[in-house]
Amino acid sequence: MRVVVRVRPGSRRGPLVETDDDGVLVVHVRERAVDGAANTGLVRALAEHFGVAPSRVAVVRGHTSRTKQVDVDV
Repeated sequence: MRVVVRVRPGSRRGPLVETDDDGVLVVHVRERAVDGAANTGLVRALAEHFGVAPSRVAVVRGHTSRTKQVDVDV
């Protein structure tokens, strides 16, 4: 399944997954947006949220953007 997410890197609330008013998943991660660390935190948070292994979650589009498309194999 393909999911559109908005990432909030460097958040003290993270790791946390919540739904925005628009129906978009907002993922708060503690990792800063440096050298892909926030993407790694995003993958871990979404894997835990959906109950799958991190290897089954992949960022498809938006690697350097805060709005991303992510594939989750459930």
